[in-house]
Amino acid sequence: MYYTEKNIFVVFKVNTNFEIMEKVIMDVVADTNEVLLTNFSNDEIGDEHIMTGIETPMVVDAFLVSDHDKKKAIEFHFGKIMETLGLDLSDDSLKGTPERVAKMYVEEIFSGLNPKNKPKVALFDNKYKYNDMLVEKNISFYSNCEHHFVPVFGKAHIAYISSGKVIGLSKLNRIVQYFSKRPQVQERLTIQIAHELQKVLGTEDIAVYIDAKHLCVSSRGIKDDTSSTVTVFYNGAFKKDSVKNEFLKYIG
Repeated sequence: MYYTEKNIFVVFKVNTNFEIMEKVIMDVVADTNEVLLTNFSNDEIGDEHIMTGIETPMVVDAFLVSDHDKKKAIEFHFGKIMETLGLDLSDDSLKGTPERVAKMYVEEIFSGLNPKNKPKVALFDNKYKYNDMLVEKNISFYSNCEHHFVPVFGKAHIAYISSGKVIGLSKLNRIVQYFSKRPQVQERLTIQIAHELQKVLGTEDIAVYIDAKHLCVSSRGIKDDTSSTVTVFYNGAFKKDSVKNEFLKYIG
């Protein structure tokens, strides 16, 4: 992606270990390497799918407010949104919607924002001496685009090669779900899942492949209902073409 206005580019930068790819927004005529978003309109940022970092952007006091208070605040403000749209909140079908939305946001679709909901992972010794890749494929997930707050959904396929420890299979699904249940960008989701697997499993041999549909593409804007987005993370042994191709064969 390239912008000629004010000599601003969006480029792909590979770190020195070639482990991840990050989108970096740079002002090529500036004297610093400071990341700049000020020269982009909100529409450009949203529709061009810009990711500003690997960590989910959060305010420092995000968890000083209780879930109860968060739900009350969301309920109030969502009610105001509905009123602004001209909806009649005295109608039996609509009057409970602000409360339902608030509960859904905090307890369900954005519950992955709260670290207390992070799945507890128990590891086991690899007593089977299974040293080939383990693949968990077709993990269904639902997330939400952080630019428009509409659904992103699809399948995640993950694989690892044990370094001496193994993980319960359901925990792989729970890790995917945890990082999905927050406003997301698919690139960040892919990297967050991969980094968490590396940390809990103590191995660099990780692969993550995500294929997803974005309703911010299919239901608005360009309104393309046939395209999907694929993001991948390969590290360790999975950087070898033979291992990577074996993984792709299993999920194909």
